[in-house]
Amino acid sequence: MTVDQKAVDQKRQLAQRLRHGAAPALDAPSIGACLRAWAAQRSEAPALVAYDANGARRELSYGALWEAVQSGAAALRAAGVEPGDRVAVLAGNDLEIVVAYCAIWTLGACVAPVNMTEDAERRRFIVENAEARLVLAPPDHLSEARSLAEALPALRGALALGAGEWRTGLVGAAYAPDAVSEREALIVYTSGTTGAPKGVVLTQASLLLDAQALRDWNRVTAGDALMCVLPIHHVNGIVVTLLTPFIAGAKAVLNHKFSPATFWARIAREGVRIVSVVPTLLAFLLERPELFAREAVGSLSHLICGAGPLTVELARQFEETFGVRVLHGYGLSETTCYSTMLPLDLSPEEHRHWMRAFGFPSIGAALPVCNVAVHDAEGNPLPPGARGEIVICGPSVMTGYFKRPESTSEAFAHGWFRSGDEGFYELDAQGRAFFFITGRIKELIIRGGVNVSPFEIDEVLSRIPGVKRGLAVGFEHRWYGEEVGAYIVPEDGATLDAEMILRAARERLPFHKSPKVVVFGADIPVTSTGKYQRNKLRSRFAPWRDVQFAAPSPAASEKAESQEKAEPQHRKAR
Repeated sequence: MTVDQKAVDQKRQLAQRLRHGAAPALDAPSIGACLRAWAAQRSEAPALVAYDANGARRELSYGALWEAVQSGAAALRAAGVEPGDRVAVLAGNDLEIVVAYCAIWTLGACVAPVNMTEDAERRRFIVENAEARLVLAPPDHLSEARSLAEALPALRGALALGAGEWRTGLVGAAYAPDAVSEREALIVYTSGTTGAPKGVVLTQASLLLDAQALRDWNRVTAGDALMCVLPIHHVNGIVVTLLTPFIAGAKAVLNHKFSPATFWARIAREGVRIVSVVPTLLAFLLERPELFAREAVGSLSHLICGAGPLTVELARQFEETFGVRVLHGYGLSETTCYSTMLPLDLSPEEHRHWMRAFGFPSIGAALPVCNVAVHDAEGNPLPPGARGEIVICGPSVMTGYFKRPESTSEAFAHGWFRSGDEGFYELDAQGRAFFFITGRIKELIIRGGVNVSPFEIDEVLSRIPGVKRGLAVGFEHRWYGEEVGAYIVPEDGATLDAEMILRAARERLPFHKSPKVVVFGADIPVTSTGKYQRNKLRSRFAPWRDVQFAAPSPAASEKAESQEKAEPQHRKAR
């Protein structure tokens, strides 16, 4: 692998400089060793429950999971895969995919998940760029896997999961797990919205340490169940709700896909204690409150939420509607998964304070697997309240971007990993730093040389009656370089017009931050993991590039305000 060695060395040195001294120790030397240990200790205990696309339920105990993993590792070895090789997996949320991942890790090879919602060209790019030696696929994607094997010289072939060579003659096969924790385990490709995707390289140690941190932070025990509704081609689905329960000896409940119609019912049926979600899923659940199963609260402790902008208003509505706490957190593929999270031991009053009092919901404090700080553009640490770039160091940070030494060097320009996210922190009474994210630096709206946070405007838009979802969008502008627009998805049956949105925003924002244009739409483009693709909306504001917007006069503002107070409320109906 080709990465910038200086950056890798810096990362390893910084990994030792954690707040509590030395880097945390691994509970097990590898993922395979962890699974083998639980198979010995809890052979009959449920390890994995999987619901397929039709709702059919399958269950594997820890003993059965380990047998299946050993068989898979033997099948991979028979196909010519060696420790250190990379195996592409055409990934969906299915039981066989989980077994395949664990088999690859047990062998000491590296998983390269392929998101099947990407276009065919990008899927091929990932398989080829990762220099995969083998491609695994469920039967319905086997023809594509074989076509890739024929077209790419590095591939030695394709195997169908759950049938054929994957099972034949391998029942009862025993395979000792590879125990090299620093071996590459996962290459996750970024979305690549501004160019070719970059492969984030993570080791077995990174995956295990982040999962251990999440286990301890969320107090996961062997009697718990964690439910996965996010795609397992991404680190959130892989680490939070698969590896975390596996290293705790708990039960992972895998859903083929998220559905409000089954979400609460499966929590109740499986006794789920924790679910990992993204903000868009909270919004979907709020749209169908009649599906809430009150018996789900009997086992459910909280939802972990991250991987996208969460507004104060959305979190408040969800917690008050369902009585379920949202544990907001933050991380990236480059930092394995979560790096910060709200503490579980906050009182209800403290939780509300950190979720609502600062205009943005806090992403919490640093997990003990890493250090988190806020730096200026030169890499200098900033004090509480000052906005800068969120940076992370520690053993959960990637070793680098695969075959992208320049990108790796840039990401570690000042020793720490640079997230590309703007944020700040405040201290609590114990001196703990609670972090906040205010937006992607590349998404910041730079109006006349002044940085404007889109998240701050999102918060205002989300509070306007009749607005289902609202995003601030910076669009190209002749006079100020960029100007502020508002993209609005109305609630069903709501009567909204552009002037109402503009006026409501101006009541809470200064003119330079207020939207000048409103574009209405039926939906918002999102990634496969539920992140809003804000920059894909910029082109919709192109007709206003050359329009010069004047601030309303004080008299006009006062008149508008008096009219607003006098207008009947049906114009703002939800």
